[in-house]
Amino acid sequence: MDIVFLGLSITSSWGNGHATTYRGLLRELARQGHRVTFLERDVPWYALHRDLPEPPYGRTHLYDSLDDLRMRFSATVRDADAVVVGSYVPDGRELGDWVMATARGTTAFYDIDTPVTLAKLDAGDHAYLAPGQIAGYDLYLSFTGGPTLDRLRDTYGARCARAFHCAFDPASYYPEDVAARWDLGYLGTYSDDRQPRVESLLNEPARRWPEGRFAVAGPMYPAAIDWPPNVMRNDHVPPAGHRAFYNAQRFTLNVTRDDMIRAGWSPSVRLFEAAACATPIVSDVWDGIESLFEPGREIILARGTDEVLDVLQHMPDAERVAIGRRARERVMAEHTAAHRARALPVLLEEAANLPAPPVEATA
Repeated sequence: MDIVFLGLSITSSWGNGHATTYRGLLRELARQGHRVTFLERDVPWYALHRDLPEPPYGRTHLYDSLDDLRMRFSATVRDADAVVVGSYVPDGRELGDWVMATARGTTAFYDIDTPVTLAKLDAGDHAYLAPGQIAGYDLYLSFTGGPTLDRLRDTYGARCARAFHCAFDPASYYPEDVAARWDLGYLGTYSDDRQPRVESLLNEPARRWPEGRFAVAGPMYPAAIDWPPNVMRNDHVPPAGHRAFYNAQRFTLNVTRDDMIRAGWSPSVRLFEAAACATPIVSDVWDGIESLFEPGREIILARGTDEVLDVLQHMPDAERVAIGRRARERVMAEHTAAHRARALPVLLEEAANLPAPPVEATA
């Protein structure tokens, strides 16, 4: 297939989790013989932090504006077998209208932020997707599964809504035999709604256990945060350093945004990456997590500071290692980028073969 993606970024992973997801997916699609093109809006905050300016798979092009996109890439979009528009793309609503009017092939919306997207729609924020556009796309690829798929179909008229979780690259994420530098670490960009759980599940355990070693890596954290002295801070770990960061932890923390907790069935790509490194995961609790990992055997669920401290201080090392190993086996069997790349053409073909929506009669 000839597949065109219009996504947030593939060239820069700074402050977003989209880039690593797109990189793995496009690389595996190219390996499987598909022709892939990625079109990315050239914005200054990513221009300053491009850790993969020229991806070595498929074709990547930057465009300056919607007018530039239309002028240079209309034929590319028109003639593709499928065109996939991602969430959080600048001017995404106008871009989506143009894609649906231009493309002759299958059109899809790839929502890597589904609960956030739906919360924005509820609040009247239609910056990258309008409610009426959902029924216009042939396929809605949702980061979130579970009841959210029913909502997309029943409330918004999605023709074909399918769960399409993020994935990881086994060539980049695997265990390494290194000494642990930290008892618990966390990798994630700051967000207001996640920070209370970072406080209760990492900072407060660090305060109560001064001998413990902790780490938080990610950009955009306010200077006013009171980090305990035994918490190491790193403003940014590029994807090339993620594996080393996970492997240097006895346990790693997963915390989830409020919208995604409410929706459930919304696994961060960081979950899969950490599991691939066989680093045991301590996670907050949300509906659907048990469909991805078996609690107690493949992941540790914690509801507060005391539970985290009990794990860090009392879990036998053999049990800790076994949990990490079982989690790695699970994600290797279900959640690699190659799994997603094999699934995507099937889903696009399914959507292409659906009956056309009925034409409403006019007076």
